Amino acid sequence: QVQLVESGGGLVRAGGSLRLSCAASRLTFSACAMGWFRQAPGKEREFVAAISWSGGNTYYADSVKGRFTISRDNAKNTVYLQMNSLKPEDTAVYYCAAMSPYYMGSYYRQGEYAYWGQGTQVTVSS
Repeated sequence: QVQLVESGGGLVRAGGSLRLSCAASRLTFSACAMGWFRQAPGKEREFVAAISWSGGNTYYADSVKGRFTISRDNAKNTVYLQMNSLKPEDTAVYYCAAMSPYYMGSYYRQGEYAYWGQGTQVTVSS
């Protein structure tokens, strides 16, 4: 059974940084596009960032562009989300997601992702 396990969440002050990690197991990781989504209280889950199989292409929501960086290490089966200049509106549960191996779907659409982690809480205080 595929597992995606997020870590690195926590409480940080506005302007601070956090680095989220998502470790994948039982998955042909290097063949999977990966994404990060988030869900704030009372809101729908939304796209944050995504990265292609090789890491050569990255995609970001406008709200995080220039502040967040997605990357991956295929040797470690891990995808990262470096979050800088955090704002209170970044407070949410952050989810890691993987597309099926070799599947090329829309990076921005949740329905294109086959596997999901359990989420990690990020809280940004003002």
